[in-house]
Order: sequence, then structure tokens, then C-alpha cells
Amino acid sequence: MTRTHTAIAPHGLRAWRNAVFAVFFLSGLSLASWVARIPAIRDATELTTQGVGLVILGASAGSIAGLVAAPLILARLGTRRSEVVALSIVAVGLVAVGMGGSVTPSVPLLVTGLVLFGFGNGAVDVVMNVDGAMAERRIGRTLMPLMHAFFSFGTVAGALIAAGASAVGLSVLWHLGGIAALIVIAAVVAVRFVPRDSSASDVSGEADASAGSDASAGSDASAGSGASAGSDASGGSDASGKAGARAPKAPWRERLRESLSVWRDGGLLLIGVIMLSMSFAEGSANDWIALAVVDGHGFDPTVGALVFGVFTVSMTVARVLGGPVLDRFGRVAVLRVLSATGVVGLALFIFGTEPWMLVVGTALWAAGCSLGFPVGMSAAADHPSKSAARVSAVAIIGYCAFLAGPPLLGFLGEQFGLLNALLVLMGLFVLAGVLAPAARERSRRGA
Repeated sequence: MTRTHTAIAPHGLRAWRNAVFAVFFLSGLSLASWVARIPAIRDATELTTQGVGLVILGASAGSIAGLVAAPLILARLGTRRSEVVALSIVAVGLVAVGMGGSVTPSVPLLVTGLVLFGFGNGAVDVVMNVDGAMAERRIGRTLMPLMHAFFSFGTVAGALIAAGASAVGLSVLWHLGGIAALIVIAAVVAVRFVPRDSSASDVSGEADASAGSDASAGSDASAGSGASAGSDASGGSDASGKAGARAPKAPWRERLRESLSVWRDGGLLLIGVIMLSMSFAEGSANDWIALAVVDGHGFDPTVGALVFGVFTVSMTVARVLGGPVLDRFGRVAVLRVLSATGVVGLALFIFGTEPWMLVVGTALWAAGCSLGFPVGMSAAADHPSKSAARVSAVAIIGYCAFLAGPPLLGFLGEQFGLLNALLVLMGLFVLAGVLAPAARERSRRGA
């Protein structure tokens, strides 16, 4: 069944883009808020370091369940309601974590909260990337790297708020409860600007002509990219119902079957491998880079923390700048350059002996893996049919690398040394560079 997308005015496209920015920001905010209060929660529950690790497994298990359930939620509820539901589950989980980790210390309650928190974040990770890919496709500009940069902005904001809450002695419950309320309120407001036809029903197909017309509208919208989502924006999406014909949606079970069918697409799986390779490198850095500086190179923990800061800042800057670079040079060329950059960065980090080598190597490592995930999202959506289903599939592959990669690297580090374990990442960067043509833009194929 082919659907014709309805026209959206430029201000409606800007509002949609800003709504997606907000959802990415809220996801990052929630993650940093919980992580930054781990020391206080550990003290309140009297957990050992090993105990903290086991408790965190609850969040990981919930995240995997959320990733797997996301296509079903999307098919059933559509993008708007899926984002609100997923972020609301995140909020409930945060409140439970706050209760179990402070006022009424309880490990079972803490684990329950983390399972809910992980489930909601796993689901919203897929849904917001689907939404972002649809918005990017309709606007006609590369925006996914900037969307992921907003996730990073959210983590920075969450860390700063948590530091302030800790400094003034605010209990974990009041802190996380306040963040939970903010997330729910902001999510309800933001999704009002997501068009009603941006949903998992896109798995049934898209009309290329409409995508082209929307892209031209997006070019006009980009001139005012600094504008915020105005109150008229939702009117743009609602009014779109008058502008074009929409075929009735297929039953949600049929849409789900259509969604799952994309897993038989070999080209899509290659895009997923690119994302997995670079996501593995990113997730491993988040968990192990500071420890590698201390245990592997023998520097003090302050240097380790500073090097981790270099990684996060470099990652954010690369994503902010990535969209225009991709539009100018194309995905394949950029992925190949970034893969080589990542290899050089890791070589400096692993074999370097001076602090400046670690800093430069870390910055190059971050730049090398910065665009793998957002480019994969865009490449999956760059298809005349089943765009949302394709995005959902590669998102699951990429996020599984975030969840499974760091523990695997830890196991290898225990056996062969942490710096030696990082050599695996160099191989993955090479693999991503070799497979880069799988992410080529449709407009450039055959050129």
C-alpha cells in the first residue's frame, strides 16, 4: 500500500525538527541524571562495587527489552504517542530509582526502577531515531548528527544539574523526581509539533514525489534554522490533512509484519554493521577510556577524567559540524575518512607515551566514531519504502553494540590488558571503512 505524504509548511518542518531535538535532549538528560547520582545511591544502599555492577545490569536488561519492543510500540501507537509513553516510563523509573536509592533504601525497588528506566530509554532510542530520520528525509538536509549532538547537550545539562543537586545536599529522590516531572511535561509539549503522519505507518511505503516536494520545502525552512518551534507549527501538521490524500492505515499487526520483514535485507544489515562497528568504539570509550589512561598508561585519575572530557567534547563538536560536511562530500567519503581518523587516533592512544598523544589520539578517536550512528540512521531512512522499519532495525543493531560491546571489551582487557583489548576497535574502524559504500545516498548511486 502506497501512502502520499501530505505537505508541511516550512514553519511546521522547523517545529518538527525542534521537537526531535527536544526528545534527544530529554533522553540524554535522563541518562546523565541517574549516572551522576550513582555514588550517592551506592552509599544509601550500602552496595559494594560489584553490587553496583549487578544492579546496573537491570538497566541493561531493560534497555534490551525496550529495543526489541520498540517496533511493536511504534506499529501500535505511532511516533507521537510512542515518544510520550517511552519517556513516561523513563520518568516512572527515575522516581523508583530515587525512592529505592535514598529515602527508603531498597535494592529490589532500585532494580525495578532501573529496569523501567532502561526499558523506556531503549524504546525511546529507537522511536526518536525513527522520528528524526523521517524529519530529516522530509526537510531534505542532513540533521541526524545534530540531533545526536542534542543528546550530548542533554547529558551535559544532566551532569551539571546533578552536581548542583549534590552540592546543596538535595536528596536523590527530590532530584530525580524533579527531572522525571520535567521530562514528562516537556515530552507532552514537544510531541505536539510532530506531524500525525510521521509514524510507523511509513513502513507501508512513501511516495518519492512527495519526499521531493517536502525536501524543497525543507530547503526554505533551513534558512530559518535558528527559529524555535512556534505555536503555529502544530497547525502546519494538522492542516496537512487538507493538502493531500492519505490511504487508510493497514492494521497494526500487518504493519508490524512489514516492519520485521526488513531484517531479510542484506544491504540494510551492512549498514547495521557499520553502525555496530562505530557504536562499539563509542560505547567502549565511554566506559573504559578513563580507566585505560590510569591502569594502562599509569596517569592519575584526574588525567583520566580530563581525557574522558576531551572525548565527549570532541564527539559533540564533530556531530554539530557533521551535517554540512556530509551534505558536501557524501556519506561514503566521510565514513572512510572518519574510519582512518579513528584508526590513527586509537594508535596514538594505545601506543602513545606522552599526555599530548593521549589527548590528540582521544580527539581523533571521538571524531572517528562520531557520525557512524547518525549516518546509519540517515542511510536506513534513504529508501522509498519501509523507512521507519529500516531505521528501527539498524537502531536495534547499533544500540546492542552500546550494551554488549563494553562488557566484551572488559573481558578481553582482563585477559590481555585493556590497551591491547582496544586493538579490536581498530579492526572495527577498518571494517566500517570497507563497508562504507552500503551507506551511499540514493541520489549518488550509479553516479
